[in-house]
Amino acid sequence: GYLILSFLFPDRLHIITWNVGGSMPPDDITALLGLHVGDGNTDMYIIGLQEVNSMINKRLKDVLFTDQWSDAFMERLSPFGYILVTSQRMQGVLLLVFAKYYHLPFLRGMQTETTRTGLGGYWGNKGGVSARMSVFGHTICFLNCHLPAHMENSDQRMEDFESILQQQQFEGQAATGVLDHDVVFWFGDLNFRIDELEIPQVKTAIDHNKLNTLWEKDQLNKAKDSEPVLEGFLEGPLKFPPTYKFDVGTDTYDTSGKKRKPAWTDRILWRLRATAPTRPHFYRSHMEYMVSDHKPVSSIFTLQFPYKVDMPLVTIMVEDEWNCVAEATCRFKTAPNFARSSWDWIGLYKVGFKHHKDYVGYVWAKQEEADYHRVEHEVRHELGNLVIVYLSLVCSLPYFLSLYIQVTFTEEELPKGSGDYILGYYSNNTSTLVGVTEPFQVLTMTHFNGEYVKRLHTLT
Repeated sequence: GYLILSFLFPDRLHIITWNVGGSMPPDDITALLGLHVGDGNTDMYIIGLQEVNSMINKRLKDVLFTDQWSDAFMERLSPFGYILVTSQRMQGVLLLVFAKYYHLPFLRGMQTETTRTGLGGYWGNKGGVSARMSVFGHTICFLNCHLPAHMENSDQRMEDFESILQQQQFEGQAATGVLDHDVVFWFGDLNFRIDELEIPQVKTAIDHNKLNTLWEKDQLNKAKDSEPVLEGFLEGPLKFPPTYKFDVGTDTYDTSGKKRKPAWTDRILWRLRATAPTRPHFYRSHMEYMVSDHKPVSSIFTLQFPYKVDMPLVTIMVEDEWNCVAEATCRFKTAPNFARSSWDWIGLYKVGFKHHKDYVGYVWAKQEEADYHRVEHEVRHELGNLVIVYLSLVCSLPYFLSLYIQVTFTEEELPKGSGDYILGYYSNNTSTLVGVTEPFQVLTMTHFNGEYVKRLHTLT
């Protein structure tokens, strides 16, 4: 029989921010992603990095230019079924959004924006990068910022944040500005410092776990009470030590000649426009990572939204096994409001794929004229001419017949080895996968022929 994927509403987000200080990725980021203790319920990972080395690492399928950090996260997350949905980079500021592959059809209207604030707006070493999307019909915006450094620049940090909010405008009817979204997550190296107290006082409070005595001196906490632009922004309790500045390779605060005062520069905040509850489960730092003078910070959120969208734009139906080349077919149907393009295609992906371009093979998602007439003949034969006339009147015959579109993969498009695969419909208009299947088995022609020969030997 055919497999049709059932969908669950994503409600668990894992957000990470880390100023990586131009370093290479550590050998193991499992703990940072929570994969060693995870229960598999995380639906999306949102990763905001700052000061990423600008070196391009390699090309993926000759299309996607990546860096070492993007590669490291894709390599670690893809075996767990997470796909890179979108990414945006502005010099060293990088935003990566991953989601479970089966949520992809319900992440729609994706757009990204960048705003430079360095050198008066001409340089992108500081500023903000964002990604917005509709998740099951609810609008969410993720904003990763790297704001100006130094103790005395608190006002400049607020001015730059306001400038980023004003400049970042998205296309579409709803949620044109960052704060127009149902939920906004704001994170990054926000660079806010601890006022008034001297370095020895701050370190003593840290050593004696008296972090609450530092909270009221934190510039961002103080700004929340006085800056209108921060109205509605929430943050979990700072129960972890300040994440800056450390001697690289250690968990010792700065011993260099600069002697920077420890500070909570790395933060994750959120803002709700809707009344749906959003709950942070954890808000913590990861002291074990020492490749940078900053420690990474992460938080896990549960969003509890009612469904607004629960049907994919494209439904792909495929047999649960392809045993030979002749069986390498699938059928798909599109929603009435879906705008197809002649450049749409259906990709064959090995389970554990990293990105929508990471396919084994693909076919164009269009029906040949002869196939259309063959299907029309079959439908007329099965349903009768009276039903066809009725369908032509109420929903248009071409649309009804489009529910039966079938495409076939050639032997050249099939993998060399057997395994578990997924089909995904790529929309050229939205630049995303708008329909996916559950995993199914592909037994390649070579394997199939081998099994056939074995059976012949057994019979003789």
